[in-house]
Amino acid sequence: MAQIKILTEAELRDLVPLDIDAVDCIEQGFSTLAGGKVVMPPIMTLMVPDHNGEVCVKSAYVPGIDSFAMKMSPGFFDNPKLGLPSTSGLMVLFSSTTGVLEALLLDNGYLTDVRTAAAGAVSARHLAREDATRACIIGAGVQAKLQLKALTLVRGIESAVIWARDAAKAETLASSLREELGVDVTASTDRAGAVSSADIIVTTTPSDIPLIKAEWLQPGQLVIAMGSDQEHKVELDPGCLAKATLYVPDSQAQCALKGELRSAIAVGIFPADGRFAELGDITSDKAPGRQSDSDIIIADLTGTGVQDTAIATLARQRAENSGKGTTFSS
Repeated sequence: MAQIKILTEAELRDLVPLDIDAVDCIEQGFSTLAGGKVVMPPIMTLMVPDHNGEVCVKSAYVPGIDSFAMKMSPGFFDNPKLGLPSTSGLMVLFSSTTGVLEALLLDNGYLTDVRTAAAGAVSARHLAREDATRACIIGAGVQAKLQLKALTLVRGIESAVIWARDAAKAETLASSLREELGVDVTASTDRAGAVSSADIIVTTTPSDIPLIKAEWLQPGQLVIAMGSDQEHKVELDPGCLAKATLYVPDSQAQCALKGELRSAIAVGIFPADGRFAELGDITSDKAPGRQSDSDIIIADLTGTGVQDTAIATLARQRAENSGKGTTFSS
């Protein structure tokens, strides 16, 4: 009879905060992915166009990890109008040895939020200038908040500017982050100025039109684009990729279909058969990252199943060690 662990969102928030351990966990996942033995199928996406919704299913088998996760992640982007969060979902853990169900992680998207923010921190740790202190966050949702918090874990961020289509929401977020992080966080309606003056720019929106123009980018910057994870989304003008010294996808196969790479290929900036070092190649020292303080680097993060397996197994391990969660037999 199988013993199945159920963990609630509240329990998971206690078990897996966004901290340097979470960043290290996700970095190890990227490095393992670069080893070539991870089995990671393409993302399955169910579109719900009548309600501005989508549901993504991601998974990965990672050699050396006893379990693998299946993550179901709905994103319904009109939900805030109804007083509901845009994202939700859950993760399911199975034994890598037997396929037996081991755990249900009822996180409502929390673990996805943490592992996505942690991936931003991994990118900044390996690709941002060591002396980067100024951040620009495009967007004002949950991920915008977490990305800035994640940056402070790996770089000495002293100031940040937030731009969002909803200026009032940007102001509210800036105020709360000033208090929480003790960093000079302001909101701006000048997107070009906010981008041009930053050392690290993170885009966190579900936009279907480019928000960042190539002429705004300055030597030494790192752009972390993590909002484009579907065929219809885009946050960077394709010219940004042409201007970059280095382009780094989390998964080139995914980015060519769903990330910023897709639009760059479509307009001929990059050939369809081009090859790029992925983030895991850089974290595992198989490929160089930043070579100069003047490099302009773009990290294209579409979100990978290996991140979900990594964060889910971390959560289950901590639950076992602490005795948290409810176990039932099936």
